[in-house]
Amino acid sequence: MAALRAARSLGRSMKAFLLAVNLQVPGRECHSAVFYFAAEEPIPPGSLLYRFVHGDDAFRNARFKIVNRIVKGPWIVKAAVGNYAACLLGRALRCEYHRGENYLEIDVDIGSSAIANAILHLALGYVTAVTIDMGFVVEAQAEEELPERLIGAVRIAQMEMSSATFVDSKGTAVAEAGKGAFRGLSSSKVINHQHQDDDRKVAAATEGVSRLGVDADPEDEG
Repeated sequence: MAALRAARSLGRSMKAFLLAVNLQVPGRECHSAVFYFAAEEPIPPGSLLYRFVHGDDAFRNARFKIVNRIVKGPWIVKAAVGNYAACLLGRALRCEYHRGENYLEIDVDIGSSAIANAILHLALGYVTAVTIDMGFVVEAQAEEELPERLIGAVRIAQMEMSSATFVDSKGTAVAEAGKGAFRGLSSSKVINHQHQDDDRKVAAATEGVSRLGVDADPEDEG
């Protein structure tokens, strides 16, 4: 969110509310897959998403969920990940939340779980042959909170980790992707954390397609 804060200081900040999900990938070279979503309309006060954005970390950890579907991939990846799966990330992994005036960034440390780390590295061995859909949801835990609605969804298709390049974070471009109440502001990126200055190792990884106000597919919950 450094670029957003810099833009705000120059009076060029967007009026939209931004949500960024940063999946931190451990390894010999640490990377991040970062997904950006923007609300074109104010988040309704009292809604589940509003409570998630304005709540404390305990509430967020109890509600932040990922749903995924393996669209294409070898059987060993489908067996390890599951064709359809759902997981409360805040309970399974260490998550850090960074709240600003018009943004919320969620950093998900995949390396904080030995099991998740092992599954991830198995999948990375076949990453160029895998296509996976991922959706992010604030989990409903009471009848009045139903139906669940996606914060946003992305597709990762045959990602090439070796194509990562260094990009100056000060000059990061923002590209529109998708339509709806939420818009994906850029493709997801693979970012190297080990570089000591503001450069980042970035590779376009997925086509961001974000949606707010779209009911989560019950099949994705299984």
